[in-house]
Amino acid sequence: MNRPIRHIAVFSGLLILALLLQTTWLQFKRTDELANHEKNTRVKIAAYAHPRGNIIVGGQPITGSVETDSTYYKYKRTFKDGAMYAPITGYSSQTYGSTHLEALNNKLLSGTDDRLFLQNTLDLFTGDDRRGGDVVTTIDPKAQKAAYEGLGDKTGAVVAIDPSTGKILALASTPSYDPSVFAGSTKKDSDAWDRLQKDKRKPMDNRALKLTYAPGSTFKVITAAAALEHGLYKDIDAPTRSPDPWTMPDTRVPLPNHSPTAPCKNASLNVAMQHSCNNVYGKVSSDLGKDDMRETAEKFGFNNPKVDTPTRAVESVFPDKMDRPQTAMSGIGQSSVRATPLQIAMMTAAIANDGKLMKPYMVDRLRDPDLDTLEKFEPKEMSEAVSEDTAKKVQKMMEDTAEKGTGRPGRISGVTVGAKTGTAQRGVNNNLPPLAWFISYAKQGDGSPVAVAVMIDPDDSIPRDQISGGGLAGPIAKKVMQAVLKK
Repeated sequence: MNRPIRHIAVFSGLLILALLLQTTWLQFKRTDELANHEKNTRVKIAAYAHPRGNIIVGGQPITGSVETDSTYYKYKRTFKDGAMYAPITGYSSQTYGSTHLEALNNKLLSGTDDRLFLQNTLDLFTGDDRRGGDVVTTIDPKAQKAAYEGLGDKTGAVVAIDPSTGKILALASTPSYDPSVFAGSTKKDSDAWDRLQKDKRKPMDNRALKLTYAPGSTFKVITAAAALEHGLYKDIDAPTRSPDPWTMPDTRVPLPNHSPTAPCKNASLNVAMQHSCNNVYGKVSSDLGKDDMRETAEKFGFNNPKVDTPTRAVESVFPDKMDRPQTAMSGIGQSSVRATPLQIAMMTAAIANDGKLMKPYMVDRLRDPDLDTLEKFEPKEMSEAVSEDTAKKVQKMMEDTAEKGTGRPGRISGVTVGAKTGTAQRGVNNNLPPLAWFISYAKQGDGSPVAVAVMIDPDDSIPRDQISGGGLAGPIAKKVMQAVLKK
């Protein structure tokens, strides 16, 4: 063989080797990446070639699949009571992908999960179509309905949790949207998507999990817990060292109370909770300092970027760097303190559960098409937020607040209820309508089967003097608790 031919042969061999290596790399190393790539239309076509598995609430499917006239996609997703359950299910669209439970469980729902391999193999021999598995949720349909209908046309969110397990019983966000209207790939679907994107009320925002807000006076629950845990006060009924008016440190600015006639001067932690005294809780936070306050907040779940339900919630924040006036304001849930409604429900649930914070979750189990369980999710403790002694003292304060203070709208006949209101100021010089919060839990027997957080984001149509946590959010929390208690 002459020299030029030998060079060509060697070069050709190297090209073939490179091709083999590249093919091997694609087949074995990048299989999942390419199979799940957003531009791989063949995978998407295959995913909609058969009915999708379902998301289950209260034993019944809240999703489905229907045949279409599409050239490429044989089936599309449908949603029952789509707007009510959208913050839980998310959407599954032939054009726009998927979110929330639909996205996180896509392989199971589409029937491509490795755990369905045996089932899919048998279907090949029997000639049956591929079938997807189901996602069984922890959601209580009556509680969810009470939350969603309670919010009505308001902008807001509701989260209800079983304190002893962490099971999410309700998770609502309004305004909402129906995922069915853009589940297909027609112009009608794209027009519906465009309308939702342009809607100024942002109906596709998940306010329960994905947005944070100033928690206002609901945060006084954590401030009270911090005062007790760090030994600043031991007796919730003893007077505090809290003048009224109280001027924040390093300023000439007094921290005003909502009611000028409330008995807030040197009020005990208990009385100050009942009347939501800012001078008491602002001074408590200032006396403790930002480090002790942050330590307690973090035990309740603040500053945790990985709270998965399994849909991941955005991080609730208690700031690391604050000056002394900001630290005082943080004690009443203002300054730069930000929280999701989920986080505030977690806080409430931890107090109701004698100080133990359970991991919040909304999927009870995953099952195959024959209804056999593939994976079961069990309760997990996230942290001991506070001692049992501290939790019981804060419970007493919240129960007195429901009985004698601002939490009265949450009361239920024959049931022990603990509650706290919150009104969070917003904007420059409070030029925006304040947020209205209400948190509560209900006790039956030895335990508390439900803790609730309700947040209302009012618009300018509601007069300022009518915006309050008790007035706007309290009745919703009560209805959700009643739905769980079957009262």
